[in-house]
Amino acid sequence: MDQPSINNIVLEVSGLKKSFGDFHILSGANLELREKENIVILGHSGTGKSVLFKCIVRLIEPDAGDINVLGENILALKDEKLTELRIKIGYVFQGGALYDSMSVRDNLEFPLKHTKGPGRSQAELNELVEEALSNVGLIKSIDKMPSELSGGMMKRIGLARTLIQKPNILLYDEPTTGLDPVTSGEISELILKVQEDYNTSSLIISHDIKCIEITANQVRVLKEGKFEAGGTLDEMKHHEDPFVNSFFK
Repeated sequence: MDQPSINNIVLEVSGLKKSFGDFHILSGANLELREKENIVILGHSGTGKSVLFKCIVRLIEPDAGDINVLGENILALKDEKLTELRIKIGYVFQGGALYDSMSVRDNLEFPLKHTKGPGRSQAELNELVEEALSNVGLIKSIDKMPSELSGGMMKRIGLARTLIQKPNILLYDEPTTGLDPVTSGEISELILKVQEDYNTSSLIISHDIKCIEITANQVRVLKEGKFEAGGTLDEMKHHEDPFVNSFFK
């Protein structure tokens, strides 16, 4: 994938540490994400990739370090200020994380109805929901229930629900896991389309080589709680460290 021009930093993680008892997950992780950039994060299971994401949106409080998001120290924010900044960070979970008892329409309306701010009319809600679904190619599924959707469709709907808030930054946690190669490629192309259409910056946890080839401007490798190496996909494939290039064998 082409490299974006050098842009402003939208997310900076510095010296991030997190332990659970004697189990040290993050041990001084540093990371920078720039405007309109997609970074894929690689690492073995249990090395802290998902913990990093949860720290960024403060679902988990880190033990030490700093997280600067869009010029704000997210660790210092409280209540309304924290909520306002979280809206600018879209978290796309592995399975879509839809509410089983709600239709697709209701799932997408839910974050809009439960966000503080000016109330929206039903006509406005309809327009936003239809726009988000159109952007992921699933407008015809607007009144379906999650049980009627395939795995790939659920991932698309989960992304649409995130996009409806117009976030600046997207966090994708294994977006193509469990999908067949064709659907996986479609989801990867959709991630690229979202980057272009919404001008988003994204962190993507993935070990799907095709997904990485399609989406990544840069790749970072997490090892023992720190980012061990970083560069383009081609640089990582030919890295001198066997641990780094082992992800591409």
